[in-house]
Amino acid sequence: MPLNMITVVIASYKYGHLAAHCIESLLSQTTPPARILFVDDGAFDCNHLPSLYPDIEYILRQENLGVVDNFQDILSRINTEYVLFIGADNWLRSDAIELLSNASTDVVTYDIVVTGELKEEILVRVPGETIPYQGDLYWNRQEQHHGSMMYRTAFGQRIGYKKRYEDGIHPQEDWNLWDKMLEQGATVTSIKEGLLFYRRHRENFLKYSHVTLRPQKLDISYALEE
Repeated sequence: MPLNMITVVIASYKYGHLAAHCIESLLSQTTPPARILFVDDGAFDCNHLPSLYPDIEYILRQENLGVVDNFQDILSRINTEYVLFIGADNWLRSDAIELLSNASTDVVTYDIVVTGELKEEILVRVPGETIPYQGDLYWNRQEQHHGSMMYRTAFGQRIGYKKRYEDGIHPQEDWNLWDKMLEQGATVTSIKEGLLFYRRHRENFLKYSHVTLRPQKLDISYALEE
């Protein structure tokens, strides 16, 4: 695959205070992506970024579209061979794009390092799926879905982002994309490396006021007090 055929979309909603870290991780890649597109979905906390990082593209929405409509609109604007979405509160390992550039399948997954002040929440969310790793938690995602998988753009555009079901917290829009790709015969490979640093922090929970955590298992009850 040509090295310039990957677009990375940085998606932000109330993550303006964390976004610079994500942007820096992409600008510092050993092999740069062809395009970096930053999208603020109407939170109005990212207006400082274009002056700091003028060489990437921005969509600063004036209204909140919600995850599904936001992602669908962005996907329709991508014209590179592959695309990867990443939350602005997360970041990529410095050689992630270089490793992903060697792929030729329809979907490429890779492992995740769970980090951040509330990383232990993942032990309740997906019990038994992570192991300790250099002070963080390593999440094996070999040939399994996650929201920052890289996929062939044209394939994804045929399916699109849609709500699969309401799980009580948020729609699993990327699960629909993954499921439909597999149903239509998508080829999948996995890189057995922790390329995504998945930051778990209090804003993850503050955005969903109806989320109930179990402080008797994890001492994170303060995350809901603000």
